[in-house]
Amino acid sequence: MVILAMSTPPSLAQEAKIGFSLRKIHVHVVNGLSGQQSLFLHCKSRDDDLGTHNLGVGDEYSWSFRVNFLATTLFWCYMRTSNGLHAEFDVFWPSKGDWLSYRCNWKNCIWTAKDDGIYLRNIPENYDELLHKWESVLIN
Repeated sequence: MVILAMSTPPSLAQEAKIGFSLRKIHVHVVNGLSGQQSLFLHCKSRDDDLGTHNLGVGDEYSWSFRVNFLATTLFWCYMRTSNGLHAEFDVFWPSKGDWLSYRCNWKNCIWTAKDDGIYLRNIPENYDELLHKWESVLIN
């Protein structure tokens, strides 16, 4: 019985209660900038450097993974527009209280760079939330 219970896949309700831990997660970064601005992107985790990418307007970079056993998986990205604005922030973290899991519909985190900042798609409620404003480069 124990082996059977361990081999039975969890229901969607059970998965929702434990957030990201059983699903394959997909993170998407989209260049939603205007005026043909390119978006420089460099994302990594403690274990994986995903390299640098230059996205044209409308282009997307994405990757997939599973949360580690200890639920400490963390990815962050540095983004820079062609006019010098930049931002660095976490794009995935194990969500306590399901804040991120809910917005990502428990599997797809969609980040979009727009002219005024970086937005996370709130999939269940069907809108983009501004979470990070661009910073300007200080020149001395």
